[in-house]
Amino acid sequence: MTTYIFSNDALQMLVNAYLISGTLLIAASAIGLIVIETIEKTGEH
Repeated sequence: MTTYIFSNDALQMLVNAYLISGTLLIAASAIGLIVIETIEKTGEH
């Protein structure tokens, strides 16, 4: 049995993957900045 993905469904999956990857990238960069600021603050003391 062949499964067929309609173009609308494929486009929706690509859009969802794009938005999720962008959100994860922003979250990861924010966490990285927090870690770097914490390391710099502990180094000053």
